[in-house]
Amino acid sequence: MTDDPNQQTLADSQPTTNLTTDQLEKHLFKCADIIRNTVDKTDYKDYILPLVFYKSISDTFVDEYAANLEEFEDAELARDEAFHDFQIPEGYLWEADDDALPDGYEWKGKDAEQDLRSQKENVASFIDEAFTEIENANPDQLDGVFRSDFMAADALAESDGKLIRLVEHLSTHNLSQERLPDDMLGEAYMDLVRHFASEEGRDGGEFFTPPQIVQMMVRLLAPYEAGNTFHDPTCGSAGFLIEAAHHFREEQGGDPSQLTMTGQEVNPDIASIAKMNLFLNGLKGEVKRQDSLSEPLFTEDDTTLTKFDYVLANFPFSANWDKDGLQDDPYGRFDWTEKLPRADRGDYAFIMHIAEQLNETGRAAIVVPNGVLFRKHEGRYREPMVERDLVEAIIGLPADLFQNNAIPTSILVLNEDKPEEREEEVLFLHAADNHAVDEPFYRDVSNSSQNELTEAGVDHIVDNYHDWATEEKVSRTVSREEIRKYDYNLNIALYVDTTEPEEDIDVAEELAELRELQQERADIEARLDQHMEALNYE
Repeated sequence: MTDDPNQQTLADSQPTTNLTTDQLEKHLFKCADIIRNTVDKTDYKDYILPLVFYKSISDTFVDEYAANLEEFEDAELARDEAFHDFQIPEGYLWEADDDALPDGYEWKGKDAEQDLRSQKENVASFIDEAFTEIENANPDQLDGVFRSDFMAADALAESDGKLIRLVEHLSTHNLSQERLPDDMLGEAYMDLVRHFASEEGRDGGEFFTPPQIVQMMVRLLAPYEAGNTFHDPTCGSAGFLIEAAHHFREEQGGDPSQLTMTGQEVNPDIASIAKMNLFLNGLKGEVKRQDSLSEPLFTEDDTTLTKFDYVLANFPFSANWDKDGLQDDPYGRFDWTEKLPRADRGDYAFIMHIAEQLNETGRAAIVVPNGVLFRKHEGRYREPMVERDLVEAIIGLPADLFQNNAIPTSILVLNEDKPEEREEEVLFLHAADNHAVDEPFYRDVSNSSQNELTEAGVDHIVDNYHDWATEEKVSRTVSREEIRKYDYNLNIALYVDTTEPEEDIDVAEELAELRELQQERADIEARLDQHMEALNYE
């Protein structure tokens, strides 16, 4: 084995780890070009994302195995699960290259060409088989991760040439977690997820929250400490969890392995992406698949939900939920009032569920549709939320930030343990308009009907929240007593003047312009009279 950890390990393609994040992103994006017109672009994620994951865990296994062989000189011990995040069964490596091993060792089964890169026909069938075997070898970590069925995609299954090209393309770089810098593969993978979400348009927004919003929400709840627990009950591709870990490392100099990351996701395909995403970002988190309201899977016992330090969420707006089946919820989540939320509008069911997941000092940042702030029949849920002094801040966002809806939204910040200076107060912050600030909160996305938060806008929001600031036409701290007077209506416009300022009028300038217009009219009428006389009209 080479002494240089950055030395190429695949003899034919000469892969390298001397990559920038931008180069790696372009490398991964190229995968879509290879299978273009073979599968629909909305299905790219189903085939490319698991292959990238397969490549990474196989490369990582090879590096770990080679290092163990060199240290212990025992092939059986080198494969021991204690030394590996994931086991890759014999015959199902991405590439069984003997040059990757110390001198004197070779891959068992290499002569039978039992690896992906050696396949020259029936490639789709081999990939499906490999996915099954790898998942079976790692039941606790990878259950339900490899959901793609390459054989079911007829055009892809019949295109050995395209699949071989795709495998060869991915083979040109080593994607081992042992070689790549912290976050490089994770960032590139997340960009790939974002790209595919954009390709899917409206549907893609169901598993992806725009990064500016994710970053802002993570910063609102920061700073974090080693040992903190994070949860997202509708985690999609796990963007909130990954950003929280990234913030802890990059902004606070912490070690994300000391954070506990968990999530639950109802969509099995998206849950599999979340699991892969956590690993490729170097996190040891856990994602479970099921509906969080009907079947919460993070529990202490039959009557108690697991409690977390932080919950970040963007739940599906106004979704149907099992109101009838949860009338007698064993976890006591929906007891804020006698009447449960409507069966076709589960917004407050999610909010109550999240509140129940917070520990005694827990905090949450939740994307909510603005309707939850003021819909009359939901005042019965706002009252106990305010009276418990659970609401810390409400931040109104610009329109058209999300791919999957144009509904006006806000960020609801909950805090089970407000600092003394914030008790019995709520910060209302209006970031939906640019007219009251020097630097805009948001900007138009070119060639799109969407908006996105600006860096300055995010800074402004986060600073106002942490400073508990009152700023004209932007933010104001409001007493619980004042909220009571408005019958627990949390509409931001009731507490912050959101009207656009009237333009100042220069009376002298306006009069001068009026006189000019009057003179122009007089001149036109004079010319018209001359023409009428010439035509003998009186």
